[in-house]
Amino acid sequence: MSEPRWLDAAQQRDWRAYVDGSVRLTEIMDRDLKARHGLSVSEYEILVRLSEAPERRLRMAELAENASQSRSRLSHTCARLESKGLVERDNCPNDKRGVFANLTDEGIATLERAARDHVETVRDHFIDVVAPEDLEAVGRAFGAVLKRLEDGPGRP
Repeated sequence: MSEPRWLDAAQQRDWRAYVDGSVRLTEIMDRDLKARHGLSVSEYEILVRLSEAPERRLRMAELAENASQSRSRLSHTCARLESKGLVERDNCPNDKRGVFANLTDEGIATLERAARDHVETVRDHFIDVVAPEDLEAVGRAFGAVLKRLEDGPGRP
């Protein structure tokens, strides 16, 4: 067994800053969305993805992929959103196994209210504290990370 490529001190510092910062930021966003709008971050993300989709609807499989949730977890989250009247699910007419998630009018209204507060949280705790050139670097970095993840496992 070969020795792992350990992180040097600077890499370890930056990695831990990313992990700690992203976890804490997600906790703050989740707490704020729940307190102000009764939504979790994962519920909010589903509403956003549906709002951006044609006719405000997506197949559950596509929604799971876009919202970075397993199909099982997405099903539970959509059930909660359904019970709140924010999402409806219906069968796909062309595929008996397919199910669509549809954003309701109440769902879009809830999202519009939540988005106003959410963007302030994102600005206060991320956008406004990161220099523009660093924000661009974060965008490039995570674009590369997403590409690697989409392309599948591989090693340089």
